[in-house]
Amino acid sequence: MKYVFDFSEGNKEQIALLGGKGANLAEMTKLNLPVPTGFTITTEACLTYLEGQEQLSSEIKIEIQQHIEAMEQRAGKKFGDQLDPLLVSVRSGSKFSMPGMMDTILNLGLNDATVVGLAEKTKNGRFAYDCYRRLLQMFGDVVCGIDKNRFEQQLEFYKSKKNYQLDTEMLEEDWQELVSIYKDIFIEVMQKPFPQDPLDQLYLSVEAVFRSWNNRRAITYRKLHDIPHSLGTAVNIQEMVFGNFGTESGTGVAFTRNPATGEKGIFGEFLINAQGEDVVAGIRTPEPISELAKSMPEVYEEFLKYSDILEKHYKDMQDIEFTIENKKLYILQTRNGKRTAKSTFKICIQLVEEGVITEKEAIHRITPTMITQLLHPVFEPEALEKATIFGKGLPASPGAASGHIYFTAETAKQASDAGEKVILIRQETSPEDIEGMVVSEAIITSRGGMTSHAAVVARGMGVCCVAGCEEVQVDEFLEQAVCNGVTLKKGDEVSVDGTAGKIYLGRIPYVQGDEWALLEKIIGWAKKEMPLGIRANAETPEDIETALKLGADGIGLARTEHMFFGEKRIFEMRKMILSENKKSLIEPLNRLKEYQKDDFKKMFTILEGKPCTIRLLDPPLHEFLPQSEEDISVLATATNRTVTQIKHRIEELHELNPMLGHRGCRLAITTPEIYEMQVAAIIETAIELMQQNTQEKIVPEIMIPLIGSHQEMSWLRARLEKVIQEIFVSKETIITYKLGTMLEIPRACLTAEKITEYADFFSFGTNDLTQLTYGFSRDDSGKFISEYLDRKILPDDPFQHIDEEGVGELMKIAVEKIRGKDRTLKIGVCGEVGGDPQSIHFLNKIGVDYVSCSPYRIPSAILTIAQEKK
Repeated sequence: MKYVFDFSEGNKEQIALLGGKGANLAEMTKLNLPVPTGFTITTEACLTYLEGQEQLSSEIKIEIQQHIEAMEQRAGKKFGDQLDPLLVSVRSGSKFSMPGMMDTILNLGLNDATVVGLAEKTKNGRFAYDCYRRLLQMFGDVVCGIDKNRFEQQLEFYKSKKNYQLDTEMLEEDWQELVSIYKDIFIEVMQKPFPQDPLDQLYLSVEAVFRSWNNRRAITYRKLHDIPHSLGTAVNIQEMVFGNFGTESGTGVAFTRNPATGEKGIFGEFLINAQGEDVVAGIRTPEPISELAKSMPEVYEEFLKYSDILEKHYKDMQDIEFTIENKKLYILQTRNGKRTAKSTFKICIQLVEEGVITEKEAIHRITPTMITQLLHPVFEPEALEKATIFGKGLPASPGAASGHIYFTAETAKQASDAGEKVILIRQETSPEDIEGMVVSEAIITSRGGMTSHAAVVARGMGVCCVAGCEEVQVDEFLEQAVCNGVTLKKGDEVSVDGTAGKIYLGRIPYVQGDEWALLEKIIGWAKKEMPLGIRANAETPEDIETALKLGADGIGLARTEHMFFGEKRIFEMRKMILSENKKSLIEPLNRLKEYQKDDFKKMFTILEGKPCTIRLLDPPLHEFLPQSEEDISVLATATNRTVTQIKHRIEELHELNPMLGHRGCRLAITTPEIYEMQVAAIIETAIELMQQNTQEKIVPEIMIPLIGSHQEMSWLRARLEKVIQEIFVSKETIITYKLGTMLEIPRACLTAEKITEYADFFSFGTNDLTQLTYGFSRDDSGKFISEYLDRKILPDDPFQHIDEEGVGELMKIAVEKIRGKDRTLKIGVCGEVGGDPQSIHFLNKIGVDYVSCSPYRIPSAILTIAQEKK
């Protein structure tokens, strides 16, 4: 097996084998871009190493040596040469971008002899020893596990002793002294010196990068972004080029479009006389890349040319890392840039309008999570005007959030676990902070720029972030932040505006943002690609209007029990429940019928002929009765009953297991007058609206819940159709209607072909179907379901994602039985999983006609459905 590929051998299609970085370096090499020479050690080599080897196999080492020799020929330098040494970088690169989560080592190949040769060759001893101390620190941290703060503390102490403010003030002799101090740290911690053999350095570094695939922060990041743990990382060995060579050198990161807003045009930052880690880590605050046009105009124009080539080649916004060495530009990496949800939408729309990609390609670049993030909150304008600004920085990731500030990832996580809304504030974040960043409502850093670690990770997570707040003095040791005389301590509350780059004292109320124009265009494209229909679970006018605005084709579940809880309605409902005989039912049912007709009129009017599935009363009657002494007393007085009589009736209706009790169709069989009233209200309202010419055609879909046998469906259908026919006679009008049922009882799924004889449509109620299949109460499963997930007894919460083996198999059987009897019958899904992207794939596969979900899940569901179309 071949484990090592030269950059000239690979291409962008080999991303699984070479990792994203390696595949793109190979692709850029083929495009004749100025890419430093190098090679990639594959993900397969990583997986082989992680399977249990303690060191690289001799086979892999031989391939590495062969490629090092080829690099030496191309570069005209020798690895380990004391006169003109070849130095390399060792960088991770998995299939999916994981910024900062795994490890990198720069300047590898330096030792006590080669650093002298580098100093003499470049006539720049300050540069050479700066590179050496960087290698010692990175190698110590990544390979040997030495706390990097030990190195940082020595650097800060030395600068303080010499009264230096910046690293760039350090002289050659300063770096030489620091190198000596760093080497002593190796001996003190490792009980052995820093390895002087460059090949040993290389092998140890490759092994360390392989191991970093399983470090804690990488695992956390993969879980957060649903990246499989089985992929492994490639390792890229690349000739070093030096941005820290002097004032005509530098390094930077730039995007071909703004990753926060989507605005077209180069957006990025660079540092003069620095290496790439300085930009990414946020140790120094960089300059906007527009400044490069002033200081090195020719290099800037060259960079614009290469950026344009890369964006057109990859057909997406690119995140490009570059280095300038003595005014010569090198492109070190390109990848599809991480961006906010808003900029994702905007860039997709731009690329379609520019003819770069198709509408279908644009749809496949957006995820359901991005839709949720798109409508991120913003602070209430009036409250914002009165708020006190604590500090300002760069608007690194948009959004608005309030919470309590914490200064370490550990304390932030602890506070979050205790139920607090937290804001993480740091001098700069590092990959080790990922667990604190994940739980934070917002992130603040006093250092770093728009391409710093904090900014990139926050944008990827959809978390608002303000970076580079240099006026805010963050003391992580004392756990306080000071700005303009105001001191904030751990636990104090602040509000963060990631869009404006501002931090405010205290909590500010916020409202949901509205990026509807962007969403509407994408949803419009997605609806052209829909293999499944999409409806909403809604019954109030507000929810129905929202659902239609967000793309629903109609209503898949209107829960009539929600219509009985208004103050006047609940009173009539309770009177009906307390009725002593059938005759006394009539008066409260007639009043409830008028309320129902008013509700159905509003629904049908808003829907303008779109389909509407109305579920008849589902819960048991005891849910409508009062619980407090005061409410019981009021009801007793109003109905001429005693409190004792009311309590006795409540006790009679109490059920030991309401989920399996006297509810749904069972209640209708014992008290059919309730369903008869509801059906009459639906049909009469539809006829009256059509007779008034306010609606051209209404086809009510009346759904009976909890059917478990065809006998139940047959009996109720006969009873309800009698009511409907009587209305047709009295109104002298006949309309089309449908009587169907919810499939939420396992027995109904197994006998669906018999129920088909009496049903005009079906809709799966996956909540109850899951409860009854598993024997789990949805309301109580929270007490133990997390333990099931942690112990891998269950792969997922079955109430969030369809259990394909159990619940899914019942659904599949039901669909096959229904289609076997009548292929024209509509089959929908109105349980909670109807809006779950993972479940939609399964639902499409088994052949349902539509899904229905809550209004705000509709755009995500539409996108997922559109992506199902091949």
